[in-house]
Order: sequence, then structure tokens, then C-alpha cells
Amino acid sequence: MSTRSILGLIYMVQGLQQLGEDPGPVLRKHGLDADKLDPSTRIERARELRIYADLAEQLHDPMLGLRLGGFYGLAGYGPLVMLIMTCANAWEAFQMGVRYQRLTYLFGTLRLEPGERLSALVLSPMTMAPSAFRFRVDGEVSGTYKMVRDMQATMGLDIHAERIDMPYPRPPQAAEYEAYFNAPVRFGEAEARFWLRNEHLQLRFPTADAAAHAMVRAMCDQQLQTQQAEEAQQGVTERVKAHLGLFNGEFPGSEDVARALGLSERSLRRQLADEGHNFRDLLADARHARARHLLAHSTLPVEAIAQQLGYAESAAFIRAFQRWQGMTPARYRQQPSQD
Repeated sequence: MSTRSILGLIYMVQGLQQLGEDPGPVLRKHGLDADKLDPSTRIERARELRIYADLAEQLHDPMLGLRLGGFYGLAGYGPLVMLIMTCANAWEAFQMGVRYQRLTYLFGTLRLEPGERLSALVLSPMTMAPSAFRFRVDGEVSGTYKMVRDMQATMGLDIHAERIDMPYPRPPQAAEYEAYFNAPVRFGEAEARFWLRNEHLQLRFPTADAAAHAMVRAMCDQQLQTQQAEEAQQGVTERVKAHLGLFNGEFPGSEDVARALGLSERSLRRQLADEGHNFRDLLADARHARARHLLAHSTLPVEAIAQQLGYAESAAFIRAFQRWQGMTPARYRQQPSQD
């Protein structure tokens, strides 16, 4: 299983507690205790993301994701901070951030888009259930913003965003976003973007150090290789299953899942075939598991469950469930022993 430092989750838990929220019930559901999280341990990426998705369902303040970004400590990024700060200038630093993004707490993917006057640091968000999407995007955007601003403060620089784009419709709290980022914010975009002036990206870092940079880069390379080896050992089938397990309603298509896993759709299908599976069957398994859970642990009518699972008609869901389980949803609900 691909793992990473549990520090990202710890920062999230501490932030929620300081903001008056109680993450305890969700953590206990996943076998964790908020008071006993060990900063030296690692957590499976899929398990961590499932926790975030479950937390999002129980939170009622839509601004929590944005505010949580402020609780991520610079020291928690380990040698990556030193790698970035020993770069020659901001452009090189952002390139290093993109190259070693797997060493951050992001689940989305970063890239750098150069332009004639402005360049953009782009965050392509991971596809998630609607209830979790804004929460996670806000946390990742504000966490990235906090990391960049903290490093700038250390170096005595001011590289600020000219504008920030967010990948969801304009919320009622739009003015609070502009106040938080101290920049115009445009909503309804396909991806999140920090628009930066090119002359700012050429600013030389006072902490530039080629020798230290080479040493720290070797450390980051080793960490990256360890993560990549874990993912290769896990196999793409388990990664697809884990990702589909994040969704409570409509499920993503193969193209969205491939993008979330850092693959092309063609590569995803080929790797699944090499492991003796196909995306359609894995999607059916995910729907089956979710259907059993909803039938056993909710009072939703069959029609509502069918809609949650993406079926246009309840009859199609009933037929599918009969193929999976050998009985109708209504009969399954009457069984004494369920999932």
C-alpha cells in the first residue's frame, strides 16, 4: 500500500479541534484516536483520503476547508522545504515543488504553466464526491498558499498571486476568499490556479545554496523512489478500488480515475488488463458494495438508492442488484445478517 507521513492528517485534526469541531467519531470509525496519533508513523493514502471524505460529510461550515490550510506547519514538509529554499530563484523553486509534489500533503496534482506576462501554478483537483470536493480543494489551495507565504517570510520576499482561480461555482462566501488570499478570486474554472507575475519568478533567493541543494535533492529522490516502489507493489487494481471507495453517490468514469492516479486512460485500462481486471467490473463491484451498505444502514427507499448510484431508473438498479446478490434489494433488506 502507498503510504505517507501522518502529519497531514494530524494538522487537519488539530485545526478542526481549534475551530470547534470534533473529528473524533470519524477517526474512531477508521480505528484511530485523535489523542494518540503518532507524528512518526505513516498512513495509507487511500485510508487518509477516505477519512477526509467522511469528515466533509459531517461538517456544516463551508469555510472550514479554507481555514484549515493555515494549520499546516512548514517544518512538516521535511527536506522538501530545504530543497525549495536552496533553489536559485522562484521559478526553479516552483519547478522543484511540482517535481516533488508527492512529498507534500496534496491529493491533486500540480503543474507549472508559463505565460508571456503571467505564469500559473496549477492544481488539478482529484475527483471526489460533491460533499468532499470543495472541502478538499479549499484545504489544498490554502495549504499550498500557506507553505509559499511561510517560505517567503523566511527569505524576506513577496511573491504574491495576481489572481486565484477556483474549480467550483462562486459560493456565497466569495468575498471571504478574496480577503483570505488578498487577491481577486475567480470561481467556476476547471482547475485551481495561482497566477504569478513572471518578474517575481525571477527573483533570486537569498538562501540559494547549490551544494546544500544537491544534498537535499538526493534525500528527496530517495523518499520519492520509496513511494513509487510502494505503489508499484500495490498494483493498479487496488488503487482503483480504493479510489472508487471514496464515492457515496455517482461514481467517476475511467478517464477521471486515471487522472486521479496519474495515468492516461489507455494506460489504466492496459494495466488493469495485465492484472486480469477491467474498469467496468471494478465499477460494478463498487456500486454493489455501496448498495449493500445503503440498504443495510439507511432507510432510504430503493428509488433514492438507485439515484445515488447513478441509475436513471430504479428498475435498472433492481435488475443489477439481483445479478450481484441473487435477490431483490427489498428482500436483501429483510435478511437478518447484512454488511
